[in-house]
Amino acid sequence: MTVYTINCERLLFPETAHEYLAQALELPGYYGKNLDALYDCLSEKGPCTIVLAGAEVLRQWGGFSAKVLAVIEQAAGDNPHIELEYNDDAYPDEDGE
Repeated sequence: MTVYTINCERLLFPETAHEYLAQALELPGYYGKNLDALYDCLSEKGPCTIVLAGAEVLRQWGGFSAKVLAVIEQAAGDNPHIELEYNDDAYPDEDGE
């Protein structure tokens, strides 16, 4: 099973979050880089685990950041192939590892 680790600190600003998500989650080239498209692409994901490193920062920042978290959580809840994990103790390095 594929494991994607997301550094949630990279999801604070819409200008950079969508590009990061496209790369980190290996989203298809047609990803529209908006929250609706994120949900759609995650809904189509096969078996995988998404690890959210530092998700609490998204809740604290609110606004766009909280919306990104809500979309990921909703897609994971609706897609039985996605397992969602939270890791607030560690952040991946810049390469997503």
